[in-house]
Amino acid sequence: MDGAVKPRLPLLRIVEMNLGFLGLQFSFGLQQANMSPIYSYLGADAANIPLLQLAGPMTGLLIQPIVGALSDRTASRWGRRTPYFIVGAILCSIGLFFMPLSPTILAAVSLLWILDAGNNITMEPYRAYVSDRLPQDQLRFGFLSQSAFTGLGQMLAYLSPSLMINVLGFDINAVDSHNIPLVTRAAFAIGAVLSLTTILWSIFRVPELPLPEAERQRILGLKRTVGATLKEIWDAIVTMPMVMRKLALMSLFQWYAMFAYWNYVVLSISRSVYGEEEAVSEGFRRAVVDNGEIGGFYNGVAFVAALAMVPFARRLGPATTHCLCLLAAGAGMLAMPFISEKAWLFLPAVGVGLGWASIMGNPYIILANSIPPERTGVYMGIFNMMIVTPMLLNAFTMPLYYDSLLASDPRRVLMLAGVLMAIAAVCVLWVRPRTGRPVVGEALVA
Repeated sequence: MDGAVKPRLPLLRIVEMNLGFLGLQFSFGLQQANMSPIYSYLGADAANIPLLQLAGPMTGLLIQPIVGALSDRTASRWGRRTPYFIVGAILCSIGLFFMPLSPTILAAVSLLWILDAGNNITMEPYRAYVSDRLPQDQLRFGFLSQSAFTGLGQMLAYLSPSLMINVLGFDINAVDSHNIPLVTRAAFAIGAVLSLTTILWSIFRVPELPLPEAERQRILGLKRTVGATLKEIWDAIVTMPMVMRKLALMSLFQWYAMFAYWNYVVLSISRSVYGEEEAVSEGFRRAVVDNGEIGGFYNGVAFVAALAMVPFARRLGPATTHCLCLLAAGAGMLAMPFISEKAWLFLPAVGVGLGWASIMGNPYIILANSIPPERTGVYMGIFNMMIVTPMLLNAFTMPLYYDSLLASDPRRVLMLAGVLMAIAAVCVLWVRPRTGRPVVGEALVA
């Protein structure tokens, strides 16, 4: 495929091919906004919440590189990436529908594994699909439109409980026998439908390009055993481009901070705004809804910023642009724990939104031209390992110092996240494109 000329797509078609990201990110948004509260409703200890969230980083670590390598070696009549989209979307929908019906922490953890497996099976091939389908000069818009749908999908997911309460008249205090609000059930049911339908729309409206016969024969000649797949992943790690190695250090601090923020922001708002620690209190439920509105707002900022960021990435380069956005996110996270009025929380959320827009777009622009095109799938999967490994590190280390160094205070977790974001911003300046092959839109950073 790489030797063939890829036809340019109208901008509307690029938007349609990324529509599945709307449903996929609606699912991620529901997890980010609701899994920590769901565990709290079911009686989980705050210090152990990161461990209960292991499904996300673990499935990302195990599934994405394997699916990436397998999709690189797939030449089915349905396409190279499409079979993975469909299987992942079905699993994701099942996990979403049954999650808020969980009677115990164990049930919720088990369903989260199914949900995250589906998300990760779909996510990696989706990244590779953009590289497969678009010519080089449209890659920037392709990846930043994914970032825009990330913002829009997660904005809708975060806002859905608030909209159902304030517009449709749902009762915030209506809960089932396991303390899970009924509004949460409704939001997850919507996500189950949206996840499947948007992905199906994308692949039918903008199908994959047929593989050139030479590429098809090359793929058919490759071994598709588990051993061959693992060997391919290991070889890709050993021969990883230097730009990608440097991105790993930035990812370490960036994603440790984001995972900490998602896990503890509701608990922080409950303390700083409502003075509540108990998950069964109305104050805590209001903090969940408030976080939905704030999260919806910062994802709305991300939606707009992702599109507005295109000329900045072209002028300043994606690395410099990303550095500035991470600094804004770090400042926002540092400020949130000191705010006791809900209305003022939307100000630091602007910084978080700018950072989130950049996180979902600019690192992929940097990465896209630094990896061999024929190994796009496996390298996108390995890059995801650089995302989930910091989350795993967070899950295993946070319980060790949450009660001691952070005094069991979730507000201090957000402050730590802000500092780590600033460190990530410094690290990204170290990233330079490979000599002789400039990254799309990148200016060398002094």
